[in-house]
Amino acid sequence: MTNYIILVLCIIVIISYIFDISGRYSKIPGVILLIFLGIGMQYLVKSISLEVPDLKPVLPVIGTVGLIMIVLEASLDLKLERRKKGLIARSVSSAFVLFAVFCIALTFFLVDFSGYNLRDALLNAIPLGIISSSVAISSAIHLKPEEKEFVIYESSFSDIFGIIVFDFILLSHGSLSQGIMELGLKSIITIIVALITTLILAMLLHKITYHVNYVIIMTSIILLYILAKLYHLPGLLLVLIFGMVLSNNHLLENNKVSKYVDFVKFRADIKSFRVILTEFTFIVRSFFFIMFGFYAKVEGLFNPHNLLTGGAITLLIILIRFLFFKTVIRTKLFPLMLFAPRGLITILLFISIPSASRLPLINEEVITIVILFTIFIMMIGNMITVDKATPAEKSQLSG
Repeated sequence: MTNYIILVLCIIVIISYIFDISGRYSKIPGVILLIFLGIGMQYLVKSISLEVPDLKPVLPVIGTVGLIMIVLEASLDLKLERRKKGLIARSVSSAFVLFAVFCIALTFFLVDFSGYNLRDALLNAIPLGIISSSVAISSAIHLKPEEKEFVIYESSFSDIFGIIVFDFILLSHGSLSQGIMELGLKSIITIIVALITTLILAMLLHKITYHVNYVIIMTSIILLYILAKLYHLPGLLLVLIFGMVLSNNHLLENNKVSKYVDFVKFRADIKSFRVILTEFTFIVRSFFFIMFGFYAKVEGLFNPHNLLTGGAITLLIILIRFLFFKTVIRTKLFPLMLFAPRGLITILLFISIPSASRLPLINEEVITIVILFTIFIMMIGNMITVDKATPAEKSQLSG
């Protein structure tokens, strides 16, 4: 039995790798193929009456680890340069405003038209308001460098804003003003802790000469994230700052620091660390979405009520995005307007909602439908993209 399990795992990894490669040419996101692979495996297991252990409780664990790695990998791509101030401002404001407007609009409908209480409505709306960095970033391979950077910043900060607000609503039981003060204080504490731990971990990354070092760094980052979550701090912000400090180490380079740090070796270490991180992220993301598809309730996806609800939510996402791009930041609409997929973080937050706060209108099937619809729309955005990148740029993007 052990040999068969290992065989299946190896086949899954190889198929995921094929999906990832094919997506670069077909412009079909590998994520959607992984979900359908999981659904296909579900039907196969049922058809041959094979007993499979219930691994659904493992899904949040894999998803959390994947989220940390994805945001860290994305942050290593973020370069802080003066010429990019406008890009950063547009992408971060897009992440915050679109998230806030969507959550307000959906919450208003759930409270005023469906009669749900405000707290439960917010908890169910927030997961759907977050752009999935795990899907968006991996699918931005065909975009121009500036468009890809917009996607990285927007989706990463959308994850951060969403998780912070979700935790705030989930854990807050006092007044709104007190909760906002606590949130601001926790964010400041997180930034200070992030800078200190980043310095320590960066020094470890540079100084450790033992043959096992990068795995320890990744383990330490995951440990810090979990500790931050246990103390109700925005742990994802810590991960993002760590990655951005590593990717922008040139800002720290001066005569005094150069006496203690060999920046040439340091950058070589970061390059090696990123390669290993990419490999781990690929494995974790692949298994997460396959498992998500495997445990999806397929029958409910064709329920007319669920399809109508999921379609209406998807339409709201795109409509708000269209109006914001057209009237506020006044940038070109395509393809970035269509890059608003929901995915890993939506699933993680939704399954974190207490059962007493779950709304019948927004069930697991509706969540799955919105994820599939938004990924399909993003796929259309990829297909209408004119690929004008040079071979060197393509190589840089794929790396």
